[in-house]
Amino acid sequence: MSEGAQDNQEHSHRVQGVRGLNRRQFLAGGVSLLAMSASSTLFDAQAEEPTDATDPMRVPGALPRSYGERSPLEKQVRLVASTSSTTPLQDLQGIITPSALHFERHHNGVPAIDPTRHRLLIHGSVNHPLFFTVEELKRLPSASRIAFVECSGNSRDGWGDARDATAQSLHGLTSTSEWTGVKLSTLLDAVHVQREATWMLAEGNDAAALARSVPLTDEVLNEAMVCYGQNGEALRPEQGYPLRLFLPGFEGNVNVKWLRRLKLGSAPFMTRWETAKYTDLLPDGRAYQFSLVMEAKSVITKPSGQQQLRQGFHEIQGLAWSGRGRITTVDVSVDAGRTWQPAQLQEPVLPKCHTRFRFPWKWDGQETIIQSRCLDETGYQQPIRDALIKVRGTHSSYHYNGIQSWKIGRDGLVRNVYA
Repeated sequence: MSEGAQDNQEHSHRVQGVRGLNRRQFLAGGVSLLAMSASSTLFDAQAEEPTDATDPMRVPGALPRSYGERSPLEKQVRLVASTSSTTPLQDLQGIITPSALHFERHHNGVPAIDPTRHRLLIHGSVNHPLFFTVEELKRLPSASRIAFVECSGNSRDGWGDARDATAQSLHGLTSTSEWTGVKLSTLLDAVHVQREATWMLAEGNDAAALARSVPLTDEVLNEAMVCYGQNGEALRPEQGYPLRLFLPGFEGNVNVKWLRRLKLGSAPFMTRWETAKYTDLLPDGRAYQFSLVMEAKSVITKPSGQQQLRQGFHEIQGLAWSGRGRITTVDVSVDAGRTWQPAQLQEPVLPKCHTRFRFPWKWDGQETIIQSRCLDETGYQQPIRDALIKVRGTHSSYHYNGIQSWKIGRDGLVRNVYA
């Protein structure tokens, strides 16, 4: 080996603690670690055979249940507060959130609704107002769509100062499911919408009577659905059973749950949910209304807040999403944003859907900050926190999508920081 080549190789080894590894390096390192682990396991197995009477190879297994349950050894749960529950993003695999772990937000409890008595009314600026039963909706042509839903208040602690936070507590008000129902356009065709109808009021059948105005844009007419199914079964009560409106890419509260009424009109209906609430307060005191689309965001979920890291090889993982379309790239920094390198996007990469990304890395045990940033197909790039605050100020509670920073200390503990 020439002297120059040897110097380059030594330099490469020195910087691996703060730069990513290519796939070949990661796999090579991983294979050697696996080989060592396998050898150790084989040696231990030869030294002492298991004699436990509960050994699954020595006793018959359990009979199947009429409704499947996960293993009692799996402990992922939602964090439950008085009006919401968050998804354990750091524990998930792939992009689909199990229905039982899907985040939820309610304003006056979760109603118990009998689907046989429930009705959906479509009226207002239409020629033929109609009631639909749930069964009638199920007999209409159905559609399914995999997409995320995100509460507009997700990541709201980013505007302030959150310590000892986890990916779940900071960003867990977002989840991805397969949604099934009837396209809104099918229902609007049935009632013959009048020409002047450019807005729609969606109202829920909960005690809060949440009601939001929805602009009838081409995008809404093409993509909106009235859903009765989630992940292959009926909606869970916390997700709007028996019916909910689904507007891919729009903030969660506009995806009205327990849907009972759609009223067509020529202007926004200016309910209290879009005047006193769910508006973005700007630095000059004005309030920005109808900021409905959730902008591009990403978060590293592994390693993330309050997890413990050991020196050596790791695969950084996370999720990215955008309410404007497909995620095209995700970059990862392992040196507090000084340099960025592209992460691998794991298939499937779908529009308005969580996209999982991966990045191989060797941590050298030194203190550092890891970050991710994403770019969507419209060209919008996730901003740094300072740039977002410069435009939006810190008085808003909604639509925070600044770059998330995780600080890894010499002790290996991962903490939330604002960098």
